[in-house]
Amino acid sequence: MTRTEAVPAPSATPAVPARQVWRALYGHFRPHRAAVALGALLALIGAASGLAQPLAAKTLVDRLGHDEPITAVLLVLTGLVVFGTAVEALGSYVLERTAESVVLAARRSLIGRLLRLRLAEVEKTQPGDLMSRITSDTTLLRAVTTQSVVSAATGGLSFVATLVLMGFMDPVLLGVTLGVIVLIGGAVAVLMPRIAAATRRSQEAVGEISTVLERAFGAFRTIKASGAEARETAVVDAAAEEAWRHGVKSAKWQSLAGSSIGLAVQVSFLAVLGIGGARVASGATTISSLIAFLLFLFYLIEPISKLVEAATQFQVGSAAVARILEAEALDVEALGAAGAVAAGEAREPGEARERGRGPASVVFDEVSFRYRDDLPPVHQGVSFAVPGRGMTAFVGPSGAGKTTLFGLVERFYETTGGRVLVDGRDVREWPLDELRAAIGYVEQDAPVLSGTLRENLTFAAPGASEEEIGQVLVRARLDALVERLPDGLETVVGHRGSKLSGGERQRVAIARALLRKPRLLLLDEATSQLDAVNELALRDVVAEVAKETTVLVVAHRLSTVTLADRIVVMEAGRVRAVGTHGELVAGDELYGELAATQFLAPR
Repeated sequence: MTRTEAVPAPSATPAVPARQVWRALYGHFRPHRAAVALGALLALIGAASGLAQPLAAKTLVDRLGHDEPITAVLLVLTGLVVFGTAVEALGSYVLERTAESVVLAARRSLIGRLLRLRLAEVEKTQPGDLMSRITSDTTLLRAVTTQSVVSAATGGLSFVATLVLMGFMDPVLLGVTLGVIVLIGGAVAVLMPRIAAATRRSQEAVGEISTVLERAFGAFRTIKASGAEARETAVVDAAAEEAWRHGVKSAKWQSLAGSSIGLAVQVSFLAVLGIGGARVASGATTISSLIAFLLFLFYLIEPISKLVEAATQFQVGSAAVARILEAEALDVEALGAAGAVAAGEAREPGEARERGRGPASVVFDEVSFRYRDDLPPVHQGVSFAVPGRGMTAFVGPSGAGKTTLFGLVERFYETTGGRVLVDGRDVREWPLDELRAAIGYVEQDAPVLSGTLRENLTFAAPGASEEEIGQVLVRARLDALVERLPDGLETVVGHRGSKLSGGERQRVAIARALLRKPRLLLLDEATSQLDAVNELALRDVVAEVAKETTVLVVAHRLSTVTLADRIVVMEAGRVRAVGTHGELVAGDELYGELAATQFLAPR
């Protein structure tokens, strides 16, 4: 079984309980309580100035009726409008700034966690969907953790205060108003779960768009070479249309909820106008009181709007929070004792060697491993010992489990049986940062990150000196490339090293590993894309490095294998034989067949 075959398919994630969503929302809100409280206070002051306006208007009407001067009342009314607007604008700024702080904190927390995910979790999750949770879902926290809280508080208080004042004006008309509002409010409550469901599906569809695009840009040349632009465009378009469909559905329910506010006020206005007019005619109330009551009624639009908006924002935000919680529930690696990996503390080149005892030894003791319980084992009872210093090569047919050995040494995966020991110590007992600081790893596909050549070379050893970089460039035969590039080490290599050839990317990966000065060097078919001249030179470099450190190499070229001090032959997840080239040619049939082809099969 090959490694790619063992990657499990993504499974449906169970719904997050509402109580957990509430706790998470409070967790995002709690550090910003003071700022939100200030914003709420300013909003309440603005609301209070608004409540005073109908009373001022009533006074204005009364003075007009008695032919009294109205200049002072007009100035007060104007002052209330200007003051209320200014205070509300300041409160809005405070809340918007706080909302951005909430998003920043959520993104920092989520990014820090996702970069510590176990490799098995990453392999069963779509990278585009994870990116969507960091970018799109966290954005939806803006409103629900700040604006909706304040809207609910200020809207609720303003609503109650307005009703109290309306009750003092005319209890009968208040009863009419409440009857209409309660009736329509019940209909709005029915819409809220629909908004949450539609928003969640919309966010999932946005994650699918990111996934499809990530796949497309990750294989851009393949798409063009296959003439598949139209087909991939159709796939992305389908994902975009799915997001649009759910977004429209969410917008439909939100629009219905929003329009219900106007409906409630309009129906209440008609009812109050009819009944209030009759009460004025009968002398039960005055015309100025009716005008003030109607102004209060229209003023109710704002607090009711805020309450409906808060409820809607909560439904939208809860869908985003649920997706963020799902990402946070993914299994992460435990930090080392010092927490150097998460804290971003760079280890100086050679620090791992100084902390250790020279070249590291590696022992596999009856190791068994499978990617999932329902899949067949990749390794069964694998045992071998590699002393410190020297080169050990791993060979065998494709799917024998050679590359997975390196994943177990690095603790990308945990064994399901047996032990992997480095320097006689079970790797599970090593703090991860210490274990990986002692290892240099060159992957088969030799990934190069977007950025400059210097950034790629010093990625594992950010404190490397210019002299050390220069020495590694010569050893990896990159010095001529650097001299040829227009900006030298500062040349941007493009997305995934697209501006470099396959052989150049492999040499960059090898140089990056050598610059770290590891005690244990893992090379996974590290010269497979090199031309004969560069392969010969780098083979000599690896042989030289093996004199001072421990080198484990997965190789399929006979020229590399014959240089090894020992060779481990693997087949079907088991160690078939261990020995030198001469011993295995004479004593192992499989190795003899592989050697006879002059080209050993890749994993």
